[in-house]
Amino acid sequence: MAPNAAPIDGSTAPRFSAVADAFAENFTAHGEVGAAVSVYHRGVPVVDLWGGFADRDSARPWGRDTLQIVFSATKGVTATCVHLLVERGVLDLDAPVASVWPEFAAEGKDAIPLRWVLSHRAGLAAVTGDVTMDDILGWHGVVDAIAAQAPIWEPGTRHGYHARSFGWILGEVVRRATGKRLGQFLAAEVAAPFDLDLFVGLPASELPRVAHTYPPVIAADVQDAIDAFMGPDTTLGQVLSGPSNLFGYDDMWNRPDLLRAEMPSSNGVATARSLARMYAALIGEVDGKRLLRPDTVARATESQVDGPDCVLGVAIPFGLGFMTPPPGGPPGSFGHVGAGGSVALADPAGEWSFAYVANQMQLGITGDARSAALLDAVVASLEGVGS
Repeated sequence: MAPNAAPIDGSTAPRFSAVADAFAENFTAHGEVGAAVSVYHRGVPVVDLWGGFADRDSARPWGRDTLQIVFSATKGVTATCVHLLVERGVLDLDAPVASVWPEFAAEGKDAIPLRWVLSHRAGLAAVTGDVTMDDILGWHGVVDAIAAQAPIWEPGTRHGYHARSFGWILGEVVRRATGKRLGQFLAAEVAAPFDLDLFVGLPASELPRVAHTYPPVIAADVQDAIDAFMGPDTTLGQVLSGPSNLFGYDDMWNRPDLLRAEMPSSNGVATARSLARMYAALIGEVDGKRLLRPDTVARATESQVDGPDCVLGVAIPFGLGFMTPPPGGPPGSFGHVGAGGSVALADPAGEWSFAYVANQMQLGITGDARSAALLDAVVASLEGVGS
């Protein structure tokens, strides 16, 4: 029989005890199985908590270095890599994608700038060609399909969430510009300098550290409504289950081959500590160094689109690769949420960053009660903090 206890470990600065309380309550009130939360303030870790079970059935506890797939929170990591290359002059936000990836110019895509891909305006939210899982695991098949297809709306005229294509397009841009896969670039230029457990394309040696992801528990009547809303004839259904209806939010995300492949929109694997540390290094110094210059961050987080998203049907503002703010984040913050509840963000004005990861998925486009409670506790803890 699976255990019921949910041991919690880690540390919290005294001022942030409310975050520890909210974290504990997630296990008793919100169905948490295993999770971690981390907060940095002014470049220093002030919350580093983990608890519950990385694998409920085997009673494997969530440890300090347990890794978790973070779904679309990966997009903020991928965007960071792209902006690092922009800062170095390797990429240009306003240059056509086809300038570094000539095949992308097919079917009227020759003028789509990198800026439109980052802000979900490229008209390529759904991959329309037939692809196989082998194409996805092998990378080239799926990016070739995107290069060959026509946009599904006129690029630049509206925005719609590029749930998976975002990562493949940007990943191929990075590969063409640098000769390195995005996961290799991330490892060498972001993860290693800041000592991050953060991967896109997980090394086989790290698989034993990964928590088992549990699909969302959905009542039958709710599932019927979801099926109607996300049917194969809807753009949302094609985007979230695509390409070629290969994806669902189920046990498939525990497959080792899917974790080891590179899906720079969807399959980043990290600790909460590493995500919070990365975002801390975007807005200030961490151990004496920054990841991006302030002007680069300001440009990356300037709002590009707002209003109803033509795929999701709800208004989520985007900068260049970042939600501005993500659901639950305070005004002025930037970051990205992921399916199932993960979220990572930074608040430049408040000088803090935050990350939460969990292995019990709970679906919701506009936020998650668990991360919302934690973010509320962080904000409350920081009220009145002076210079």
